[in-house]
Amino acid sequence: MESQIEAIEATTIESLPKAVLHEHLDGGLRVETVLDLADKVGYRDLPSYQIDELRDWFHQGRSGSLERYLEPFVHTVAVLQNEEAISRVAYESVEDLGADGVVYAEIRFAPSLNIIGGLTRRAVLEAAHDGFTRASRDTGVMVAMIVCAMRQDTDSPDVAKAAVEAMDLGVVAFDLAGPEAGFPADDHIEACRTVRRAGLGLTIHGGEGDGADSMWRALALCGAQRIGHGVHVADDTNLAEGSMTNLGPFATRVRDHQIPLEVAISSNLHTSAYPSAEEHPFGELYRNGFNVSINTDNRLMSGVSVSGEYALAANTFGLNLLDLERTTVRAIEAGFGDYLERRRLIDQVVTPAYALARGIQG
Repeated sequence: MESQIEAIEATTIESLPKAVLHEHLDGGLRVETVLDLADKVGYRDLPSYQIDELRDWFHQGRSGSLERYLEPFVHTVAVLQNEEAISRVAYESVEDLGADGVVYAEIRFAPSLNIIGGLTRRAVLEAAHDGFTRASRDTGVMVAMIVCAMRQDTDSPDVAKAAVEAMDLGVVAFDLAGPEAGFPADDHIEACRTVRRAGLGLTIHGGEGDGADSMWRALALCGAQRIGHGVHVADDTNLAEGSMTNLGPFATRVRDHQIPLEVAISSNLHTSAYPSAEEHPFGELYRNGFNVSINTDNRLMSGVSVSGEYALAANTFGLNLLDLERTTVRAIEAGFGDYLERRRLIDQVVTPAYALARGIQG
């Protein structure tokens, strides 16, 4: 298997088409952009104004908890309080993903965090739409927007209404983000019902910083179609020494119903969901038939790229090119964007590229 992994790296994962379903806009800024925007708006509270020091500070590899991991967002959100900044960061996000070989991206953010400076939620979403649209045209990346409400706040009904009213701007889904412990998803059932009635997709963070019960609430009570992270579904199995056996009833349902789990391996390590990549359940979830995708979560805070996460999965869990292709195809199939466009990407871009790469390997 080791030679197979080396062969994947030799053909460069960066050149292969990839998909990302779980990427936070305010967690993926360029450090240079943070500094530039802070200077333009007069924000003086950054922990450093030296680019290398600031990059190191943002990296949350040793954060130790989800709550600590989320703390740096106060700074990225602070510089995203006007339309020009939001549009710029949206554009750069897609530009960076496109340069990394991503062909399908769903990017999420919480517009309520961007209205401190006086913008309306609609204005925030319009600015992001502008950046996404321009970048999609320039890069060819298919982009879809997910609107988040923060589960520790009480404005989710208003956020859901804003998401529905912005479907014309490319909003395809609604999400509940933020700390899980103490803030169950079903506290926001009204918002979930609003978006479901309107036909928006529903994905909810669950099984990241809390156990499988958080996922159950998102699925059974709120009607989520996908789960952000979802790795603690492994708690309803016997996972020991790298082997998963005896799936419980909840884990069986998640697997048998092929509920998409938006897994972000590095982020899970940085929030101490698991102590090491080798102990992360991604490999066993994949091998046992769960519908898992490979995601970045927050490229700035975790210091990762989509290609890097694909390589991490391949190296750690022995995935070959066929595995990576299958994971990419299933991620795009699980997307909330236009079905015909997603199908076109799979048939005309993803499948031919991976077939060619496997042919190069012989």
